[in-house]
Amino acid sequence: MAQHRSAEKRARQAEKRRIRNRAVQSRVRSSTRSVRAALEGGDVASAQKHLGEAEKLLRRAASKGVIKRTTASRTVSRLAKAVHRASRAAK
Repeated sequence: MAQHRSAEKRARQAEKRRIRNRAVQSRVRSSTRSVRAALEGGDVASAQKHLGEAEKLLRRAASKGVIKRTTASRTVSRLAKAVHRASRAAK
């Protein structure tokens, strides 16, 4: 356990960050899941709407350092590709 006042403060800050980061990661996972669920259900319009939200959350998480920028870009790319494929198949 922390022995110095500064170390105690750092431990408190780290715990706050851990809780915040977990909440952000959870929202990101939920949003990507909603896009994939809409695609599996064949609802392209809903998938496109959820894709915008998912991209926004992924980019924000990357800018805050919760996830890596390349991971966010890769995830957005794969989701967008899947939605595009589904929209072309629906036509």
